[in-house]
Amino acid sequence: MELFIEILKYALPSIFLLVLTYMMLSNFMDNEEKRRLYFLKKETQKSALPVRMAAYERIALFLERIHPDRLLIRVPAKDMKARQYRNLLVESIRIEFEHNLSQQIYLSDEAWNLAVNAKSATVGMINNWAQDIDPDAPAFDLSKHILNKVMAMDNFPTKGAIRYLKGEIRANF
Repeated sequence: MELFIEILKYALPSIFLLVLTYMMLSNFMDNEEKRRLYFLKKETQKSALPVRMAAYERIALFLERIHPDRLLIRVPAKDMKARQYRNLLVESIRIEFEHNLSQQIYLSDEAWNLAVNAKSATVGMINNWAQDIDPDAPAFDLSKHILNKVMAMDNFPTKGAIRYLKGEIRANF
């Protein structure tokens, strides 16, 4: 029994020091890993910031381009019927949207959802307003009708999405 107590006198402090050393090294390694990840993230953000800003700019440009008053200027009516012109306007919005699909990677979910909703709302409004016009009427009649409807609106969905993008940029950058 005396031998056991003698061994315990030397073993207990050694075990205590071993556990203490393990805890200190473990804590140190965790802190070093966090520090390394922090600096890696900081360095990544430096290179990612211009790309993210460009994504916000592209989505803002997309939203401006699909606003009906700009869309009607950019997509001429020529000698079309209202039905053809509506299809051309909707197709133009679809192409613009597909061209900017990859930007969703860099935007927040909320910002991307607002952009998608603004696009869908714009297409829906154009389709609804086109129903007010005879499909065989000149495209100019549809163009004029859409412009009148847009001018009567206080807040078009694309404007709300752009306001949100601006606020998010101010808050995050």
